[in-house]
Amino acid sequence: MKARIVSLAAALLLTVAGAAGAQLLPAVPDIGGLAPALRPVTDAVAGLPERGGRALEALRIDRVAALVRRYPDRITRDPQGFPARAGEVVVTDPEANVIAAATQRGYRVIDSGDLLGVGFARLAAPPGRSLSAAIRDLRKLGAQDVAADQLHAESGAVASAPLAILAPSAPDATAPRVGVIDGGVAGAVEQRGFATGAPNASAHGTAVASLIAGRGPIRGAAPGARLVIADVYGTDPAGGNATAIAKGLAWLAGQRVAVVNISLVGPANPLLARVVAAAQARGMLIVAPVGNDGPASPPSFPASYPGVIAVTGVDARNRILIEAGRASHLDYAAPAADMMAAATDGRAVAVRGTSFAAPLVAGTLAWAYPSADPGRRAAALASVDRGARPLGSRYGRGLVCGNCRTPPR
Repeated sequence: MKARIVSLAAALLLTVAGAAGAQLLPAVPDIGGLAPALRPVTDAVAGLPERGGRALEALRIDRVAALVRRYPDRITRDPQGFPARAGEVVVTDPEANVIAAATQRGYRVIDSGDLLGVGFARLAAPPGRSLSAAIRDLRKLGAQDVAADQLHAESGAVASAPLAILAPSAPDATAPRVGVIDGGVAGAVEQRGFATGAPNASAHGTAVASLIAGRGPIRGAAPGARLVIADVYGTDPAGGNATAIAKGLAWLAGQRVAVVNISLVGPANPLLARVVAAAQARGMLIVAPVGNDGPASPPSFPASYPGVIAVTGVDARNRILIEAGRASHLDYAAPAADMMAAATDGRAVAVRGTSFAAPLVAGTLAWAYPSADPGRRAAALASVDRGARPLGSRYGRGLVCGNCRTPPR
């Protein structure tokens, strides 16, 4: 069964977000098939608003443990405890002599290439060699940047109970192009896969895309936008890894996409950091959420990389979500709860999480920044700033697209 790392906190909070929402949602949502494994932690959710960030951080740790137990041959913990592809390490800008020495010691090159001028090599470690040991080995051999291929979580949850049937919306030739790095999107015209089984339509990716381009009554920030989708999950339990996201960014940069939404969260990664910077140097603006693991969680990436537009989420009363995480900086807030988005079957579903705030900012920004031009970035951001509603420092430079929420019916 396909698994997907999602924000458990957001998924569970969908069930306690209010009486109306509770009537529409199952008591324990099946999160990519992982609900049975995670069921022991769901009893703790009812008191999340009272217990706050520490409980959310505990849920994040439990989520990682459940993934490792379920897929021990595909997923493990990196040295910092984050989920990563098991038995694999990634070297950024590797030198030939380092790779040659590694292969002599039993390492095997399984992928390599150049991403926007950033070289990489993905190596399979010898059987039984832990990630920590493999990283130490490569550093001793002279590798400067070596790390696990960490996995990134979808930063929001989509309910399984449909609310309404949506009519499809046609792309608008006058609307901007917007890139999306996520799961696959149902009905997307321009879409490419960067994981086993991709492109494969996903609930999360389809919901995110609908909040950019709109669909039927779903309000998008850039109605009719021409979406360019990079599916980094497919059907791979270890999808959403840093290498796949870096490849997606490089492809979108090659397509001259100016604004890219990445509604995913994970730890800092050397390869992804370099490729993000390389894409930005070509004029790309990247938008990402702060995550849903609470203010006590580690800073989320890619939102925390320099220059990335970091977005938090608010509910219908413009309150910051209790589960909203943090980044090293904050740019904007946008609606992220008490709202609908599109499902893969063409119906509407309730969504919650900072994942769904980021595309509203990305769509807004795309109108002001239709082409990748580093010289126009400051003006584009200033334009969004002027339209943002100032609500205090917890909202960054203000609330964007506050009227874009489509309330549940």
